[in-house]
Amino acid sequence: MAKVDIVVPCYNYGRFLEACVSSILSQSVSDLRVLIIDDCSSDDSVSVARKLEQSDPRVTVRAHSRNHGHINTFNEGIAWASSEYFLLLSADDLLVPGALQRATEIMDANSDVVLTYGECILWFDDLPIPALPAGENHSWTRQDLIKEMCTTARNDVPSATAIARTRTQKAIGGYLTSLPHAGDMEMWLRFAAHGTVAQINAVQAIYRKHSSAMSNAYFAKRILDYRQCLLAFESFFDECGDRVPNSRSLRARARHTLAHQVFRSGIGLLRRGRLSDGLCHIHEATTMDRRLRYFPPIWRVLKIPGKDGRRWALSVIRRAPGRLLD
Repeated sequence: MAKVDIVVPCYNYGRFLEACVSSILSQSVSDLRVLIIDDCSSDDSVSVARKLEQSDPRVTVRAHSRNHGHINTFNEGIAWASSEYFLLLSADDLLVPGALQRATEIMDANSDVVLTYGECILWFDDLPIPALPAGENHSWTRQDLIKEMCTTARNDVPSATAIARTRTQKAIGGYLTSLPHAGDMEMWLRFAAHGTVAQINAVQAIYRKHSSAMSNAYFAKRILDYRQCLLAFESFFDECGDRVPNSRSLRARARHTLAHQVFRSGIGLLRRGRLSDGLCHIHEATTMDRRLRYFPPIWRVLKIPGKDGRRWALSVIRRAPGRLLD
């Protein structure tokens, strides 16, 4: 049996696929299997995948005849996995040399560790590929990931670096279809409720940022991401709260922190003159934490520059606190 199973979901990423798979096959841990799952791509992804399959017996390809969506594709990969360790790696991302060895050595020596992650370099692919830091310290630390995520309301686990113990992945189940934008965050929380999470102090992967994929609907998407983040916390504590000490206070902390992030985002948008987007964010914050409706950080509003900003600030001040944004 192979030591590591790596699933590479692919949808119209044929132009990136060869580099991704090469970064896996060139790892110092050679005892591995790669499953490329093409989700009914309309480009040349399948033909590229088949060539990779023919050139290396460690590579297997599944090609969907219809699009299943990324969550179902991820869960198909989880069901396929049978090796000791497991990774989902998007077809446009890259592993760095030594990544698998660093992760598996930690889990080999520490049976309590169920998930490892490390640093990930962001690469805008219209620029040269970034050079890796020289002489890195490959130390690692055990993380209280649940407390950390609830305190920051952020997902600081890059999915391209999240190498897991397969039996734990099987035990906790797959990704939730209700969380298409925050499924990975909820997944890492579930791992943390079932064992130890280790942070590797080294670059483990390269995340490719497509210069052509910048969205004009960025602010609308950001609201959706905030909502999904909240839903991820709620879903996690509903399912695993009995496994987490102080779960009630941690749940409240996550909601409070996230609401203040959304509020600050709204204020930032107002300062840049995006009044509609800013108001939308602030209203969203008050639905996440009702205390912001009655005790808002008004001093932040007062710092909004410009004629429109001052006019809006004055309108807020004139309202009764209990009617803010009603």
